[in-house]
Amino acid sequence: MSFALPLSSKDRSTLRRAGQQLKPWVTIGKAGLTDDVVRAAAECLDSNELIKVRLLRECPVERREAAIRLAEQTGAECPGQIGRTFLLYRPAEENPPANARQATAS
Repeated sequence: MSFALPLSSKDRSTLRRAGQQLKPWVTIGKAGLTDDVVRAAAECLDSNELIKVRLLRECPVERREAAIRLAEQTGAECPGQIGRTFLLYRPAEENPPANARQATAS
């Protein structure tokens, strides 16, 4: 999957459809949106472009605010939210092939 940010409505729809099958990768609990949660979400986004995040009932941060803040802090986009679950999407950074790096270094 590679979509350019910001996402079009068609891109959002495609991501929401793909996200239905995912299990939550990150859970936000009573400690709220801590540095550890942001770090965990960023690491998950590094290995998977699309992740699902779940807020537990005891989370002190409002649902929409948590989605917006976590998206901003991880450099991701939030293509969808239902209840206490939302998706985060960040395209993978593509590494140039080794021969392309050598060609530009010469």
